[in-house]
Amino acid sequence: MDSSQDTDHTDHTDRTDHTDPAPDPHRPDTDPHHPDTDFIRLDGVEKVFDVRKKTGFLRSERRQVRAVDSISFTVSRGEMVGYIGPNGAGKSTTIKMLTGILTPSGGRLRVAGIDPSRERTRLAQRIGVVFGQRTTLWWDLPLIDSYRLMHRMYRIPDTRYAENLDRCVELLQLGDLLDVPVRQLSLGQRMRGDIAAALLHDPEVLYLDEPTIGLDVVSKVRVREFLRDLNADRGTTVLLTTHDLSDIEQLCRRVMVIDHGRLMYDGPLTGLHEIGESERTLVVDLERELPPIDVESARVVKVEGPRQWLAFPAAQSAAPLVARIAAEYPLVDLSVREPDIEAVISRMYAEKATS
Repeated sequence: MDSSQDTDHTDHTDRTDHTDPAPDPHRPDTDPHHPDTDFIRLDGVEKVFDVRKKTGFLRSERRQVRAVDSISFTVSRGEMVGYIGPNGAGKSTTIKMLTGILTPSGGRLRVAGIDPSRERTRLAQRIGVVFGQRTTLWWDLPLIDSYRLMHRMYRIPDTRYAENLDRCVELLQLGDLLDVPVRQLSLGQRMRGDIAAALLHDPEVLYLDEPTIGLDVVSKVRVREFLRDLNADRGTTVLLTTHDLSDIEQLCRRVMVIDHGRLMYDGPLTGLHEIGESERTLVVDLERELPPIDVESARVVKVEGPRQWLAFPAAQSAAPLVARIAAEYPLVDLSVREPDIEAVISRMYAEKATS
C-alpha cells in the first residue's frame, strides 16, 4: 500500500507550539463549560451518505445511509475513553469527522475549540491518528525515513523531535526496525511504528482506531503499557475504538457504546456489563479429568477431559474465583476470555425490548 496516496500529508504545513503544562487527567472540574471539560465536544452530530444501488441495466436508485445519528458527548482534557460498537456502528465515521477527514451533515463539533472540517491544517498540529488497518507510513521506505519526513512536514523543532523519537523507540522497542522498509514489517511492528509516528509532534489528542487488531499477546501488552504511560506522563487525551474489551479494561475508566449510529451507553465499563448482563469465561485446565467444578458465583458450561469452561458475571472480579478453584482443585493452568462486544450489545437490546 502506498500511504502517500492514502493519507493527506500536505495539510501539515503550519506549526504552533503549545507549552501549557500537562493537566492532571483525573482532576474533577465543576464547571461544565470549562475548556478542559469539553475539550472534545459533539452536539447532535450527524453524518449521512448518499448511496446508489444498481436496480437494473443502466438503472440505479439513490438512498441515504445515516452512519452517525444525532450523537452528543464531551471528553475532558486528559481522559482515556473507549468508543466501542460492532462493525458498521459508526465508530470510524465519528473519528474521521473528529479529524476533519469528513464533514458532518448536521450538528456541531469542536476539538480544542477548533472546527475540524474548517480548520483541518490548524487541528493537525494538535492531534495524532492511528488507523489499525491503514498506515500513515511510507510503504517502500525504511521506518526512520517516514519519521524524518514527518519531522519536516510538521516542522517539529529538532530537539523536540529527537527527544520524542528516542522515547518512542525505547518504549515501543523499535530500535532494530528503524532501517527496515515498512512493507517488510509484521502487523504488530507496523502498528507500533504508526503509534510512534502519530506522537512525534506532541499531539494533545490521540485517536486510535483498532490499534491492537491482529496483534499478538506480547505486542498488545507493549502497546497498552505505552499508552497508559503516555496518558499518565503527558496528560494526552485518548479516544480508543476497539473490538477487544481487554483494551478498554486495561486503559479506560469510561466507555461509550455506539450502534446504528446512535450512542447507546456512556459510563463505566462495569455499568455496561451490568446492563448487558454479560459474562466472562474462565477456562480451567486441571491435572486430571474431574466432575464439573462446583464453586459459588460461577457455572460450568462445558467440560472436555481435564479442561472446563466456567461462566461468571463480567462485572465480577476473577481473582476470588481463581483463588477458590486453586485452593480446592488440582489446577494446572487457566485463562480468562472476555465477552464479545456484539453479544453485550445484543443483550442490551434484549433488555430494552422487555423493559
